[in-house]
Amino acid sequence: MLAESYHDWWSLAGVDALVGEAPAGWLDVPAANDTAAKSRIAPIAAPEPAPLPAALQRQEAPIEAGAKGPVALPGAWDEFQSWLASNPDVPGSQWDARRVLPVGNAGAPLMLLTAWPEIDDQRDGALFTGPAGQLLDAMLGAVGATRGDCYLASLAITRPPGGRIDERDAAELDRLLWHHLRLAKPGRLLLIGGDIVRMAAKLQLADARGKLLDINQDGGKLETVAVAHPAILLARPAQKAAAWDSLKLFNRGR
Repeated sequence: MLAESYHDWWSLAGVDALVGEAPAGWLDVPAANDTAAKSRIAPIAAPEPAPLPAALQRQEAPIEAGAKGPVALPGAWDEFQSWLASNPDVPGSQWDARRVLPVGNAGAPLMLLTAWPEIDDQRDGALFTGPAGQLLDAMLGAVGATRGDCYLASLAITRPPGGRIDERDAAELDRLLWHHLRLAKPGRLLLIGGDIVRMAAKLQLADARGKLLDINQDGGKLETVAVAHPAILLARPAQKAAAWDSLKLFNRGR
C-alpha cells in the first residue's frame, strides 16, 4: 500500500517513468493531444515586463544653465522703485506673483524695514495691515512718528515658502539690502522682525533689546533699533516690554 501510494503521488505529479529516452519538462504546460493541432498553435509570446517605476528609471543628467552673474541693481531712486515693481530678476520676487511694494520717499526721517511680507500682507498687497498694522501705528505714535512720515519696505517683495530662504537667496538679498539702504538714505532705521535683524545686524533679536545697533551706511552710522514684528507682539504680549526698551531709544534727545 505504501508503494502504491508513492506510485500514485508521482503519477499525479506527472512522472510516468523512472528513466526516459529524452529529457522531459515536468513543469511545462501539456500540449494538445492532437499532433496536427499542435502545429497550428502559434507560440505564446512572453509577456513584456512592466516598466520600472519612474523613480527607478534612469534619468538623463540635467543640462545646467549657465550661471547668472549678480543682478544689476538700478542706481537711481525712481528707476529702483520701478524695477522693484516689475522686473522679473528682482531677488525675492520669485515666490509669489503678487508683489508687496515699498511705500514712501527717499530721505524719510524713519525707515521701517522687515524681511518679507507676512501672510496677511501678501494677501492684502500692503505691509503691516490689519491688527498688526494698528499696533505698529500705536508704536510709532509712542516715539512721535506716523506712518505717513516713514518709508515702509520689506527686503523681499514676496514671502518665501514657510518664511525661510536658502543660502543663495540670502546672498542676493544681502546685496539688495545695502543697496536699498544706500538709495533710501533714511534718517533712522527701525528693523522689524528677527529675520531682518539677523541679516542686517548679524544679531539675534533678543540680543538687540534696548540697544542702538551698529549699522554703517556709506561710512556713517545709521541710528538703528530692532523690535519684534507687531504680529508676534499681538500673539505674545510679554514681548512688548522688550520692544519698548528699544523704541524709547528714538526719544533720546527729544
